Amino acid sequence: MNTPVAVIGAGPYGLSTAAHLRARGVPVRVFGRPMVSWREHMPAGMLLKSTPAASSIDAPQPGHTLQDFCGVTGGRRYESDWDIIPVETFVRYGEWFQERLVPDLEQVRVVSVDRRSGGTGRSSGHFELKLDSGEQFRARAVVVATGLTGFARLPRELAAAVPDGPSPTGPVSHSCQHRDLSGFAGRDVVVVGAGQSALESAVLLAESGARSVRVVARGRTAVGFGAPPDQQPRLRPESPFGNAWSLYAFTYYAGGFRHLPAPARRYLVRRVLGPLGAWWLRDRFVGRVQVTAGQRIVRARVEDGRPVLTLRGPDGRTGELAADHVLAATGYRVDLAAMDFLGQGLRTGITVSGGGPRLDAGFGSSVPGLHFTGLPAAASFGPVMRFVCGTEFASRRVAGAVAGSR
Repeated sequence: MNTPVAVIGAGPYGLSTAAHLRARGVPVRVFGRPMVSWREHMPAGMLLKSTPAASSIDAPQPGHTLQDFCGVTGGRRYESDWDIIPVETFVRYGEWFQERLVPDLEQVRVVSVDRRSGGTGRSSGHFELKLDSGEQFRARAVVVATGLTGFARLPRELAAAVPDGPSPTGPVSHSCQHRDLSGFAGRDVVVVGAGQSALESAVLLAESGARSVRVVARGRTAVGFGAPPDQQPRLRPESPFGNAWSLYAFTYYAGGFRHLPAPARRYLVRRVLGPLGAWWLRDRFVGRVQVTAGQRIVRARVEDGRPVLTLRGPDGRTGELAADHVLAATGYRVDLAAMDFLGQGLRTGITVSGGGPRLDAGFGSSVPGLHFTGLPAAASFGPVMRFVCGTEFASRRVAGAVAGSR
């Protein structure tokens, strides 16, 4: 059967999955712009929180790690846990990976995916895809690897203040809407959130000349930063994210995660590897960024083009905070409705559990032949699916399941 498998998305998970499928002799068509989220939706000057050991895209053959890329291109080598990787370097690495292993990537957009039944049995039928070029074709399986696209989360209190949605030039934006933060020079900016995205965005704003930068965080204590490599607990197992039993388990035993009850999975995805700044960010943050901790946004409005936040502290008292702009670094939430390229009938057939599609051991959804990898798979396989190193676990299993279904 020569009907191809369609991989939608050309970030780390899409490229890795496509490479593994090709290595198994599976005909595959891959769609998307290479590394587009990393290139266009992350601020210039950003540094990866993950270590070099956790930043390689998994390939079916040796010679395609981040270290291999540095060696081939003659750039700086990133090997030690003390080495911090610029996002621009990682983008170039992803593009190099694509050129070598997925050279016939089709940089077009998938407009729609629908399933057509045929015959009997769970695996019968096929998918019909339409591209923005106007082409229509059949695929026997579809792998959705669209990354963070469409999943930006804006707290409802902020959303109520901007009914037309967040905008990089409006009073409220989401962190994914900015590539260049220099436009905020001379302005007062409030950053909402306490994770790496919020803290690093705040630092980059300050370094880009913002007049003042303040982080507003719900936690009662000041924002936190991780421990440097030489201060990791010695009596706990090592993982790409630090030394801890939980991190070790979620990294190397992700297959067992999907057997946990849905509420437990949802809680762990939210809490493990949750809001915490990288160890190397602390010195750049302290003294440059103000922090308002233990405050919850209960209301937001826009007056004369400026956002005004009403904050409530743990004692119940409220106060107001005004700025020239509010940047919400409030993360992402999987929402199948945002995958509007999936036909309505297809989406309604996807069983959801724990905040994402319920997936089997091969990352297959309740719709036969439809697989999800990357962030949407975190609800089934844990928080490691939010990071590049998760490609090692995911891509091999997706490719094995798809190849075995022929």
